[in-house]
Amino acid sequence: MDTVRTLWQRLAALPQHISALLLGSMFAVFILQIVFRYFLNLPVGWTVEWVTIAWVWGILFSFAFVIRQGDMIRLDIVYSAVPRGVRRAFDVFSGLICAGIFIYTLPAAWGYVTFMEIERTAYLRWPFDLVFGIYIPFHISVIIRMLLVAWGGIMGSRSRDEVDLHPETHDYD
Repeated sequence: MDTVRTLWQRLAALPQHISALLLGSMFAVFILQIVFRYFLNLPVGWTVEWVTIAWVWGILFSFAFVIRQGDMIRLDIVYSAVPRGVRRAFDVFSGLICAGIFIYTLPAAWGYVTFMEIERTAYLRWPFDLVFGIYIPFHISVIIRMLLVAWGGIMGSRSRDEVDLHPETHDYD
């Protein structure tokens, strides 16, 4: 049982490690570019391309697989000032509208990503469908998260990480 639990914990931590590797590689390649450009007078283009791709992947991958709902930044000046029922209505409305927009645009996003297989990056020569491929999991993640926000508003419940980490957010009690 401990072996299964340990394996599960390692698998659960894998997205965090991937995000850290993307961030670390961005930093290392950025420093490499500085050395090549300013100390060796040999500008290299692939470094800019890698940092850009790693940035896109880091942001979208982290949102899709690492960031918890309670860790997201919220603009809640109005939200905090209204009664409990209105906050729940805000969650239902915003969750359903956001999820609806993302559901509606999913086929177009899929079409764009798959269409981009015909283009390649300038230096690394990677197909752009691989570069933009992370957008689809991100897109689906937004749909799921927003549906969960709406469901939480309907049921009047908060997610576990919001209760544990941020007791003041989405306080329906």
